[in-house]
Amino acid sequence: MVKVIDTKLQDAKIIETDVFGDHRGFFTETYTKQKFVEAGINFDFTQDNQSLSVEPGVLRGLHYQRAPYAQTKLLRAVTGVIYDVIVDVRKGSPTYGQWQGFILSEYNHRQLLVPKGFAHGFVTLTPNVNVAYKVDGYYNPEADGGIAFDDPDLGIDWPMPIEHLILSDKDKKHPRLKDADLNFTYGKD
Repeated sequence: MVKVIDTKLQDAKIIETDVFGDHRGFFTETYTKQKFVEAGINFDFTQDNQSLSVEPGVLRGLHYQRAPYAQTKLLRAVTGVIYDVIVDVRKGSPTYGQWQGFILSEYNHRQLLVPKGFAHGFVTLTPNVNVAYKVDGYYNPEADGGIAFDDPDLGIDWPMPIEHLILSDKDKKHPRLKDADLNFTYGKD
């Protein structure tokens, strides 16, 4: 069974699949197209990605791809624990400019559906975190964009002090939301 849980942000969802465990460990179907479609999650995922973050405090984000190369993402923490943050950047959306954070872990088996038109990022809370995600579009470097993780207008409450976060040079240079190159409109891809 696939359980779909609404978030406070329009169109973003938490997804839970059945987990069968015993003394040996567990088994779960992380993605079964037919079951997901029956639950109302119907995307043509075309690529699987995985990242490894070795240290706690690695922050990746906040990323998006501009339309028409925008991507829907379905992601989960395979090992470790992350605090995952999404920001609605679709002009005209009832939740535009709002953010929400979620704990995704190897223990809770939750997945996050990040719709097109959302900026996305996460910070690792444990060492050796593997994050796997499906996308419904291919990476296009010309469409690559981002928003500052510490934009004061967003006020994201990261679970550790900002000075302890580990970022790539690219992620340190993203503009604030008000200055970002966005072309998303609510109700359109």
